[in-house]
Parts: sequence; structure tokens; C-alpha cells
Amino acid sequence: MSNTLKLIAACEAPTGATSPNVLQIANDVDPRSVNLAGVDRVDLHFPKFTDGRAYSQAYLLRRRLGFTGDLRATGDVLVDEVLQMQRSGFSSAVLRADQNLAHAQTQLTRFARFYQGDAAHPQPLFAHATVSPPSDTTHTSPKGGTKQNQARLAAGAQA
Repeated sequence: MSNTLKLIAACEAPTGATSPNVLQIANDVDPRSVNLAGVDRVDLHFPKFTDGRAYSQAYLLRRRLGFTGDLRATGDVLVDEVLQMQRSGFSSAVLRADQNLAHAQTQLTRFARFYQGDAAHPQPLFAHATVSPPSDTTHTSPKGGTKQNQARLAAGAQA
């Protein structure tokens, strides 16, 4: 999986909306009720580690509302959440001040692929993967039995 989440250290992030094209949405607001015209970035806030409503908001903005701008996670953003944030549709995340940027980057490269679909790749892995048969001769054929057993049966029938 390609890394599409930009990680920002807390000390490098400006506080608050820095532009009229930046919209901050509280985590109790339905994104469908917000006018996104002219918005380049949406900041979604995680007030505490156990509050995951911003994940739902990000997925809704990205997949159902078609928002293509920057979706930024702010607030109580921990290293172990960044992979799920990327899969939910976030494009940037401001880490909490005590979190290590290098550790967060490692989390994003931990898995090459996922079986389930996500906001960026909605199709599950099996829907777009090509399946090739095993290369050994002991696999089961569509008629039943292994190729080796079928060869033995054929040889016995000819004798």
C-alpha cells in the first residue's frame, strides 16, 4: 500500500484555521450539513484517544461526498492510529506533541496490502487480484484427486 498520509509534528503545525479555505468541523457535526464549496482543507478533531467519530466523518467526506482536498486529523492523534486514519481517507495528520514522527512513519509502511477495501481503494483485494494455480504437481484438479493419483488411475486402467 502506498503511503498517502502526510505526517506533521505538533511543533510544526499552525494552530487553527490559517486560511478562509480551511474548514474545522467539530466531531459532533454531520459533514453532509456543511457547505464544502471553495474548501481546500477540512480539519477533523480527535478530542481524545477513545473518540473515533472523526474516522466516520473522514470516510463520509471522502467516499460519499467526494471531497478531494486535504483531510487533516488534529487533536489527540497517536502513532498507532495513523494507519487507520490513512485507510479512512485522511491525507494529513498532526501528531500529538509527545508522539515520535519516525515511529508514525514506520506504522504506515508496516503492511503492503489489505484484504478489505478502504476509502482510497474500495475494492477488496480478491476483487482485483489475479489468482494463478500452484506450480507443484500435487494440487487438486477440477475432476477431483491430485494429478499424480489421476496419472496412476489412468495407467492402471490401460493395463
